[in-house]
Amino acid sequence: MRSLLCAAGAAGVLWASAAGPAFADEPDGFTIGDPRITESSGLAASRAHPGVYWTHNDSDDGPYVYAVDGSSGRTVARITLRGIGTPRDVEAVSVGPDGNVYVGDIGDNLGGTWNHVWIYRFPEPAKLRDATVTATQFDVVYADGPRDAEALLVHPRTGRVYIASKKQGGGGALYEGPRRLGTAGPNTFRKVAPIDLWVTDGAFSPDGTRLVMRSYFGARIYRWQEGRPKDIGSVGVPIQQQGESVTFTPDGRTLMYGSEGRSSEVSPVGLSGEQLPESAKGTGGADDPASGGSSADGPDGKGGSGTELKPGVVKGALVLAAATALVVAVRRLLRRRS
Repeated sequence: MRSLLCAAGAAGVLWASAAGPAFADEPDGFTIGDPRITESSGLAASRAHPGVYWTHNDSDDGPYVYAVDGSSGRTVARITLRGIGTPRDVEAVSVGPDGNVYVGDIGDNLGGTWNHVWIYRFPEPAKLRDATVTATQFDVVYADGPRDAEALLVHPRTGRVYIASKKQGGGGALYEGPRRLGTAGPNTFRKVAPIDLWVTDGAFSPDGTRLVMRSYFGARIYRWQEGRPKDIGSVGVPIQQQGESVTFTPDGRTLMYGSEGRSSEVSPVGLSGEQLPESAKGTGGADDPASGGSSADGPDGKGGSGTELKPGVVKGALVLAAATALVVAVRRLLRRRS
């Protein structure tokens, strides 16, 4: 009997070792501990520094952007922007494929009455420490008139900048900027799709195949298809004091949600199924849409048969089968001895 128990124990250890990494890869949430950050309104995962998130205050703070360590919640750098005007209502931050951080001074608490808003851009620092950097300021106008907005997104492949308005006829809308932002005159953003949410932030997945938009109490995720969002459905949102921000983790498998207030929490919500970006579902090979190769996906973008198993599942099944065979063999051995 002792041999049988040992075999069963071995089976449990093997199964745990097969299933464990899926849980080990899930990031933890964190608390922003910096007393200077009282209205964290935007959140963006750093490209240059894994585990670090950029954030900023909503208003009345000055030209500052903070780099926060996701493992401790400690601020590891405060960047002061020079070469720009006085920030008015900073609402969003995003990191582009060009190595720059984009800051959206795009809020309008007067309900969309300012005739223009601003975007600031500065290079993501190679080393994280308090510093003053020269930023580029871009004037922004909307083709259909002023809008209140809180979400700015930079596509991780094309580098194109998008803004989602907070309210328009009860919902929001996604606006597309010019192919490249310029400083010679206003940059006109044009409406490309309705977004039926009271949008407080949004983000592209790292591979650019998914887009998430959040509101105070909900969120929706979209497939990015031919330069337009295709609604997939709702996605979980944690209960927060005032839901303000969202970003993908660098692997695209988890959303990190932020909130305003002192010592505000940043909470993870894992994605699954069609919510996952293509690079998080595939292997990166020639048939992975995110790799730029050919795709066997059908017109709905869901792939061929839809029955492909994840490597971790296959591994776990094989280990369980081996453990079961071991237990059966030990039981037969005990019968022969008796």
